[in-house]
Amino acid sequence: MSTSTANTYLITGGSGFVGSHLTDALLARGDSVVVLDNLSTGRAANLHRSATDPRLRVVQGSVLDELMVDELVHQCDVVVHLAAAVGVKLIVEQPLRSLTTNIRGSEIVIEAAHRYRRKILLTSTSEIYGKNSGGPLTESSDRILGSPAVVRWAYSTAKAVDEILANAYHKERGLPTIVVRLFNTVGPRQSPAYGMVIPRLIRQALDGTPLTVFGDGMQTRCFAHVRDVIDALLRLLDHPDAIGQTFNVGSNHEVSILDLAKQIIELTGTTSGIDLISYADAYERGFEDMTRRVPDTTKLRELTGWVPRLSLHDILTETVAEARADLAASQR
Repeated sequence: MSTSTANTYLITGGSGFVGSHLTDALLARGDSVVVLDNLSTGRAANLHRSATDPRLRVVQGSVLDELMVDELVHQCDVVVHLAAAVGVKLIVEQPLRSLTTNIRGSEIVIEAAHRYRRKILLTSTSEIYGKNSGGPLTESSDRILGSPAVVRWAYSTAKAVDEILANAYHKERGLPTIVVRLFNTVGPRQSPAYGMVIPRLIRQALDGTPLTVFGDGMQTRCFAHVRDVIDALLRLLDHPDAIGQTFNVGSNHEVSILDLAKQIIELTGTTSGIDLISYADAYERGFEDMTRRVPDTTKLRELTGWVPRLSLHDILTETVAEARADLAASQR
């Protein structure tokens, strides 16, 4: 599809953290957006900036509703499938709901995209790589998984099924698909409710309670600002050569979770200390984490020229300011 003409995008999960930022960005450049969201993890407030835009339509409903998905895909030019059960905490606590949403929901959306020959961008996850703590991880790096009895690997497997389904529809039926593996994406509007580490640590710091760090805190992660991630998604949606391919999206600047907690303490000026908590106490016995997770984004950069522009300090400064404003508003 040409990028010079305005398209109508269906964004499943469009009231969520990443979805709402993508909605804002598409509307800002002149496209129209239909959001489908059941508001289980998304919030209507995330779309307040665009709420009065006549090119935005918000439909409250589930990706499991086949008739609704069929109708909405038919009305749109491009599908961005973001709706998923996300966050380690939610997945551990509600594994069955997570599996149903992530497998059956994706199947319904992909089938509808095929029915109407719509290009679809499917968001996957760095959880695909499982326990592979080598790095940086390329799109073809091995998946190393533990037992299917461990819920975390069930989530990884569900997202892998989504990817395999998208790839099969592309190869066998010519469906224009793009698969994007998001690494840790952070920034404004990310809820602390589902175990996301930065919003949770910031909330603890502002509440004056100890910052809880799991394990020994030496595990490293890379955090990308949501605006950089949206920039990557738009470049891929607009690039004809992205079709049929899979891309890592994320920052490659590593930070240990312990160091992250220390930076948040310094930025907020809190008197809170840091509590190290075992994974068994934080989640469940047998929970496994990876010591390192770093994306190789060479493929994305070579195709589109994308590089992340915002630093971890930018992310933390902005997220602390938003959390302070939210707390002040809730106390009024």
